[in-house]
Amino acid sequence: MTTPHAFVLLAQEGAPAAGGGNPLMSFLPIVAMIGIFYFLLIRPQRQQQKKADEMRNSLGKNDRVVTTGGIHGIVTGLTKSTVTVKVDDGVSIKFDRSSIATVTEAKGKKEEEAEETEEESSED
Repeated sequence: MTTPHAFVLLAQEGAPAAGGGNPLMSFLPIVAMIGIFYFLLIRPQRQQQKKADEMRNSLGKNDRVVTTGGIHGIVTGLTKSTVTVKVDDGVSIKFDRSSIATVTEAKGKKEEEAEETEEESSED
């Protein structure tokens, strides 16, 4: 018997019999890997995306923002899908809301709430 044939015979003798175990146990590692991927990758990404969407939806006038391109400015106008950012005197740029990366100083909502409070107190 030649050497390669001996290795084949030894490999066949050491192999476990097929179909001897529970078939559900063979899927357990795959299910565990899917669970690990969900909790380590997918779920944190969804939470991060949700926070970013909330931040973009809560933009107000006079908020200081930074775009994804690194442009710093002050929000001067808002629509449903765009934000107008003043970057210098007489220079304003219109961006998609998704282009706003961070809000460095949120003045817009505070000013709106203060105006609402003043209006309510003047009505009384």
